[in-house]
Amino acid sequence: MITLRKPKIVIVGAGYGGLMTTVRLQKLLGVNEAEIVLINKNDYHYETTWLHEASAGTLHHDKVRYDIRNVVDRSKVEFIQDTVVEINKEEKKVILENDQVNYDYLVIALGGEPETFGIKGLKEYAFGITNVNSSRQLREHIEYQFATYNMEEEKNDNRLSIVVGGAGFTGIEFLGELTNRIPELCQEYDVDFQKVKITCVEAAPTVLPGFDPELVSYAVSQLERRGVEFLIGTAIKEATPEGIFVGKGDEEPYEIKAGTVVWAAGVRGNAIIEKSGFEAMRGRVKVQPDLRVPGFDDVFIIGDSSLVINEEINRPYPPTAQIAMQQGEVVAKNITALVRNKAELENFTFDNKGTVCSLGEDDAIGVVFGKKVTGSKAAFMKKVVDNRALYMIGGTSLVLKKGKLNFF
Repeated sequence: MITLRKPKIVIVGAGYGGLMTTVRLQKLLGVNEAEIVLINKNDYHYETTWLHEASAGTLHHDKVRYDIRNVVDRSKVEFIQDTVVEINKEEKKVILENDQVNYDYLVIALGGEPETFGIKGLKEYAFGITNVNSSRQLREHIEYQFATYNMEEEKNDNRLSIVVGGAGFTGIEFLGELTNRIPELCQEYDVDFQKVKITCVEAAPTVLPGFDPELVSYAVSQLERRGVEFLIGTAIKEATPEGIFVGKGDEEPYEIKAGTVVWAAGVRGNAIIEKSGFEAMRGRVKVQPDLRVPGFDDVFIIGDSSLVINEEINRPYPPTAQIAMQQGEVVAKNITALVRNKAELENFTFDNKGTVCSLGEDDAIGVVFGKKVTGSKAAFMKKVVDNRALYMIGGTSLVLKKGKLNFF
């Protein structure tokens, strides 16, 4: 009797796209149809879209993550905790720090990395909002600055100066949480609120580029009311141990002294993409409509390392959790079709369910089902969106464990 070898499906990365691919594949394919392997450097998934809360200290860092083994079917999925070093496309191997894994079908969902655009000093002196540990580090640093302020004989007001580089989603959502947290820190450490200075620097001509202007105006006015100063059309030229230098165009840069500099202004694809020889732009591969890599019918790329063009405006879609999860669903269907020798694959079409940007616990802006919402209504919708993402991966039990259930 001849036993046919089951095709091996390897998914690298357990972010939104990779985890969605995995949980959909484990439902679509029987245990005798394929071998499914999920590889991730941590044994947990973290909600990237919640990191701004952990960074500001308004949400405990353990709340933003959950164990991968709790949401995958371990009778169908082998989970390997290891770090991807490189992908050998020709030999169909994933090279890990401690091993290597062969594949028949590969899904690359490694997520993105901060893009510093070559600005001097950012990597050395700015904090990022990129993962659980960076968020913990930022939160603890801010608390340390407040705790130390009154301990010194000669008070240094620069300790209480916080600069946020970038007024996109991450920057604005972090500012929303930070402005909620600052009054608590002031009370806790006996700091005069008037001494705290929060500055947001954005090189683009507007806050939240591409978002509805009326909603952007609302967001800016709300954050300014809470003490944020915006420097729009202004670029960070350099970061130093004492703060940053900024300037407009060719103007002479000037210094803003700050005890905390946060960089939240750019994302690029994963460095593994270019290291593995994929043709990419800033680490992002322009994938085919079915999300495969041109020239490699056995490799799919989704999430932050994929580049999908929005045909309406002829620009790439921004890398978001919503897109990554939808891509994961399409890839799972397409791999199932390939395993079952079906010729027709599904093309990815982004179905925009709406976008909500948080401005803190009970305030937000958004466009949901084509309607503009602000304030507590938008904040409610933000929590619905967050809970829906949890439900799609882990069902009701995950929502009850990790969900945002304090709607009012």
